[in-house]
Amino acid sequence: MQKRKVLIVASEATPFIKSGGLGDVAGSLPMALQQLGVDVRLVIPRYQSIKDETMYGVKMLGEFPIKLSWRTQTAKVLVKEGPVPVYFIENNFYFGRGGLYGYGDDNERFAFFSKAVLDMLAMLDFYPDVIQCNDWQCGPICMYLKEIYGKMLYYSNIKTLFTIHNLQYQGNFDRSTMEMLDVPYYCYENGSVEFYGNVSYMKMGLVYADRISTVSPTYANEIRTRAYGYGMEGILESRKDVLSGILNGVDYTLNNPAKDPRIAFPYDVNQLEGKKKNKAYLQEMLHLEKRDVPIIGMISRLVDQKGVDILSGVFHQIMAEDVQFVLLGTGENRFEYMFKAMAEQYRGRVSANIFFDEKLAQQIYAGSDLFLMPSLFEPCGLGQIFSLRYGTIPIVRKTGGLADTVHMYDTCTKQGNGFVFENYDGNGLLWAVREALRVYHMGQEEWNHVVENAMRSDFSWKHSAKEYMRLFDEMVSE
Repeated sequence: MQKRKVLIVASEATPFIKSGGLGDVAGSLPMALQQLGVDVRLVIPRYQSIKDETMYGVKMLGEFPIKLSWRTQTAKVLVKEGPVPVYFIENNFYFGRGGLYGYGDDNERFAFFSKAVLDMLAMLDFYPDVIQCNDWQCGPICMYLKEIYGKMLYYSNIKTLFTIHNLQYQGNFDRSTMEMLDVPYYCYENGSVEFYGNVSYMKMGLVYADRISTVSPTYANEIRTRAYGYGMEGILESRKDVLSGILNGVDYTLNNPAKDPRIAFPYDVNQLEGKKKNKAYLQEMLHLEKRDVPIIGMISRLVDQKGVDILSGVFHQIMAEDVQFVLLGTGENRFEYMFKAMAEQYRGRVSANIFFDEKLAQQIYAGSDLFLMPSLFEPCGLGQIFSLRYGTIPIVRKTGGLADTVHMYDTCTKQGNGFVFENYDGNGLLWAVREALRVYHMGQEEWNHVVENAMRSDFSWKHSAKEYMRLFDEMVSE
C-alpha cells in the first residue's frame, strides 16, 4: 500500500523558531505522523532569526520567481534532510527581519510564502494527498489551490486541512490586498475572503479548505458561538459538518522528568523524592524563603486572555494563604509592572521573571506544586499538559483545551488531576486556589494521589496523531 503523503505548512516550528504553541505543535506533530508510517514533510519561512545551530546540514535545492501583482521576488528552497524533511522558503526581502509577525506588509509576506509553497511542490515533484495549513498565515494556500493551482492536473487531487490554533488572530488586511493577491475579484465580491470590508486570510482558510480542525474538541464547539467566534462564528456554524477538534499533544520523550537535562533532579511517578529536591532548588535559584509552603507557578504571556486581569484582583488574597508564587513571562506593561511590584512587596515569597527562558520554564514545571492557567479562553493550552507531565497540579478555568485535559480532583473517589473553576472572575479563581490548598494541606498521602493522577495522564501525540490519520484518510476517500 502506498504511503499517505502529507505536507504540514506553518509560519513557525520548533526547534527552529517559535513564538507560541503553534511552534511546538508544528515541530512535534510531524514526527508523530512519521512514526505512523506517513510520508510527512514540513515547510516554514527561513526567518533571519532562526538559530544558526538548528540549520546545520541545510542544503539549497533551487529557486524560482513568485509574482504578486507588480512585484516579482525570488523564492529559494532549502532543505534539512531527516526522518521528516524540513523545507525553508528563503527571501530576505520578506523574512530577513528580526521578528516573525506584526509588519505592515504581512499580507504580502504570507501571500508570497503561500504561493512559494505551492510552486515548490512542482520543483520537488512531491504532490501530497493533504496539505495541513496552520493559522491565518497559511490561509491563502487554501484559496490559491481552489482558485488557481487546482485547475492543473497534478494539483487537482490535493486536499487541504485548515487548522485554527487561535481564532483571535485572523490576518485581516485592507481591501487593496485583493490586487496584490492576483486572484479573481469575485472572491471578494461573493464573500469568500471579505470580512467587514477587509480581506481576511483566516476566512480564506475557513471558506476554501476541504476540512477545518482546531486544537481541542471543546474549542471546536466554543468557536461556533458569539462569545468565542470573533465574528467568524457564522462561517464556522455553516461548516460544522467539516469541523473537528483534535487535542494537541506534547513530546513525551523530550518532556520526561525522569530524563530531562533541563531540570536539576530527575524523578518519576514511582519516585517523587526528586520533585521535592527540584522545589528546594527552585527556591534557592529564585531567592525564595526555604521552607515547606506550596509554590504556585505561572508561565504565561501577560495579557487579558490568560486571566491575568482576574488574577490581579485577588492576588493579595492568594498571598494571604501563605504560599509562594513564581511567574515567568512577558506581556502588557501594566501587568509586568504589577508583578514587579508584587515581587517587591512580597520579597522572598514572589519571584517575577519578566523574560522567557526555556530552562527556567522546565524548572518551574518540575519545582512548583501548583500551576495557574485562569484563561478567558484557551484553544488547547500546552502549559497545563507540561505541568501534568511533571506532577505539578494545574488550576484552570473550564474552557477550550483546559476543559478537555484537566478534571476536578475528588477526595472521595481519588479521581481527577487538577482543580477547575467555571465563571471567569476572581472569586472563581480564588475558590479553586483555596480548594487546591485544602487538599495539599490534607497531607502527603492525599496530595500524592493527585500528583500520581496527573503524571499518569497521557497527552502524548500517540493518540492525537492517530486522530489526524483518520481525518486524512476520510479526506482522501471523499
